[in-house]
Amino acid sequence: MPEPRPPRRRGGALCALVLALTALLTATPAVVPAAGADESGRPTARGPADDGPVVVTDHGPVRGRSHGAYDTFEGIPFAAPPTGPLRWRDPRPARPWQEVRDAGAPGPQCPQFPMLGSGPATGSEDCLTLNVTAPSAPAQGRGRPVMVWVHGGAFMFGAGAPYRAERLAVRGDTVVVTLNYRLGVLGFFGHPELRGATNFGLADQRAALRWVRANAARFGGDPGRVTLFGESAGALSTCAHLTSPKSAGLFQRAALQSGSCMTAFPRGAVVPAQPRYEPFVPRSRTEAAGAAAAATLGCVRPGDTLDCLRRLSTDELVTPALMQTFSLVSYGGGGLPLRPDRALEQGRFHRVPVVQGTNRDEMRLFLALTQSTTPIPDARAYRARLAHSFGASAPAVEARYPLASYPSPGLAWAALMTDASFTCSALRADRALAARVPTYAYLFSDANAPRFAGLPVVEGYPYGAAHGFELAYLFPRVTVPELTPEQRVLADHMTDYWTRFATTGDPNSPRTPDWPGFGPGPTTQSLAPGTGGIRPVDATAAHHCALWDRLAD
Repeated sequence: MPEPRPPRRRGGALCALVLALTALLTATPAVVPAAGADESGRPTARGPADDGPVVVTDHGPVRGRSHGAYDTFEGIPFAAPPTGPLRWRDPRPARPWQEVRDAGAPGPQCPQFPMLGSGPATGSEDCLTLNVTAPSAPAQGRGRPVMVWVHGGAFMFGAGAPYRAERLAVRGDTVVVTLNYRLGVLGFFGHPELRGATNFGLADQRAALRWVRANAARFGGDPGRVTLFGESAGALSTCAHLTSPKSAGLFQRAALQSGSCMTAFPRGAVVPAQPRYEPFVPRSRTEAAGAAAAATLGCVRPGDTLDCLRRLSTDELVTPALMQTFSLVSYGGGGLPLRPDRALEQGRFHRVPVVQGTNRDEMRLFLALTQSTTPIPDARAYRARLAHSFGASAPAVEARYPLASYPSPGLAWAALMTDASFTCSALRADRALAARVPTYAYLFSDANAPRFAGLPVVEGYPYGAAHGFELAYLFPRVTVPELTPEQRVLADHMTDYWTRFATTGDPNSPRTPDWPGFGPGPTTQSLAPGTGGIRPVDATAAHHCALWDRLAD
């Protein structure tokens, strides 16, 4: 994970490759073609396009596609294109339309650099669109709960459309919205001449939530029951909205997957050259990075810097160096007055129920991709990495994670870095949340979770329940191998938990094992297939969180 320092980033090309591969896997999932979808997973009409369902939004009518039990409406603008003078401004309202607008295909993704290899930016700045999946049957009563998904991808990659939501919509009887938001230098840039404005990607998400509030009922949804949820950078975004005064009232529940207000990586977590990673940084730091980047780009005239930058092409701005430099969220402005972990500790967050959790083997994804270049072959190398990352605390860490307890030094390193970076930081956030709102913690623990299609096999390094591997249990996607019958049961239970939470603010229902609210002892719900695979565990004790809490102080 990068530290912003324009235009070159510390950590080198290897870290960039890790980020690119990770984003490839978590931001743009391969989808399982469903009934009414072509081989790419894009919905197609069952009949002629002009026979599709029509919904009149507050900006104009849109025609979607019918797929039997559910309908999809894709590529709906929720804001004006943030181009030209609107670049690096909060989103403005989309222009209304009169004629029926075709909503049968996604809009373009926001600009991003190629995840593997080199080349010009892909995508378009005219990208602020969203997608709606809803059951085709009429809604009853006040309408269905609405689930708004924020995609991951390190704030540099991804789009909303690849996340197919028919399982959540049909089995869970919900309306699901996926969205695009500005990424990297276009979404999280800062500069002194912006006078405190930044976090434009978060402003886009907020605009989408306002669109949902205005239009949910038109798609059979209840605008008073909106769940904001996301994974990785999407979970960090959800954290930001939890602690942003500007997001008050825009959602009534929140679910965070593999990212929390307290997420941080020690230095050297993935490769030794990697600096400490914190996703939330002071606005002054982002503005200094912006001033340096502007100078590098030749835009240095006082008072004309922003106009100069706005005249640059997308290809000139959307480069790996600049995208990585501006892939962090700023606090102290841009709608985020406090650092989110401090806001949680002080109780300065919205009073909504929260589901939050991580995967048991998060870091194996990041580390597996570096095994051929920066392995940890033996005890000497393991201790050297410990000393580099933890200094005087290295012996205490080794005492909790002795090599004798793991098949290899690499897997020992993955276990301790997962606990330090994801599991225990999320549990600290759970404690702060649970003091004031209903909170439900989970640990996705399927040791045999299938890997994503296209992810290489790494000999001697099983992925286990790695970062992003829970996504296949909520959104249909191609995995190797396919889900087993027991894993499909787990997927059904997870879908039931998430959608029941969206409906009531409590994930429990008569058809799922009991999930206790978070508190001391065994109250973190372990999610694994098989008899007894779903049960409460004491994750704080099992993952040595007393150690990591002490080192975090």
